[in-house]
Amino acid sequence: MHGEAAKSGDKLELISFEIAGQEFCIDTRSVREIRGWTPPTPMPNAPPYVLGVINLRGVVMPVLDLRERLGFGETTASSRHVYIVAQQDERVVGLLVDAVQETFTVGPEMLHPPPVLDYGSAPPLVDAILTLEGRMLTRLVLNALLPEAGISEASLQPAVVAA
Repeated sequence: MHGEAAKSGDKLELISFEIAGQEFCIDTRSVREIRGWTPPTPMPNAPPYVLGVINLRGVVMPVLDLRERLGFGETTASSRHVYIVAQQDERVVGLLVDAVQETFTVGPEMLHPPPVLDYGSAPPLVDAILTLEGRMLTRLVLNALLPEAGISEASLQPAVVAA
């Protein structure tokens, strides 16, 4: 399928989470931590799915509403929601999800290509579908979820704040 793990036959470790009653997953190697919801500070001129920024132990990072980003409508966040703190290259971001479910390991043969749809010029947000114990999970492409670099690069670079 995709990546070095698929080429070498290695197992993939994924973390699953829920958004709008559906199950999604990303590679655990991208996840730094899970943290409880705290209200973000809004950022002017940000895309609608960028809720704002939060301070994570001296690092200011943007937080994205994954429900909004995936086209399921805006999240009305509460204390039951969580952020998945993820890192893509040098970019650190908080992904607001309804709930984190589990981590699990699968072989690359369990990943099926998503249906071919016309996404226009936008990169696809999904790179695989997998079935696991009667459930269907959608694997998201972390890099594609992040705002384009030209839109708000400064707000996506973690900033160290003096304590």
